[in-house]
Amino acid sequence: MACYKITWKKSALKELKTLEKKVIRNIIQQIESLKVDPRPKGCKKIKGFYLLYRIRKGNYRIIYSIKDDQLIIEIIRIGHRKNIYHKKML
Repeated sequence: MACYKITWKKSALKELKTLEKKVIRNIIQQIESLKVDPRPKGCKKIKGFYLLYRIRKGNYRIIYSIKDDQLIIEIIRIGHRKNIYHKKML
């Protein structure tokens, strides 16, 4: 099985840095697990967006895209579940 490469949008890194250290550690672990399984159990495709997925980590959501042909996962947004869907996604 091939291993995917993780890339980050600058805005996603900025959002991650605003969170508590304990939450950051848990989110990073979840993101690292995407390298082996980009569509883990509980992953959902976001309606209305091409190739965008989201996974839950507690009250936080990680929104990412998968480029299977290039084996790349791009982290697009990270945030609390009550705020993550309000802003423009891309």
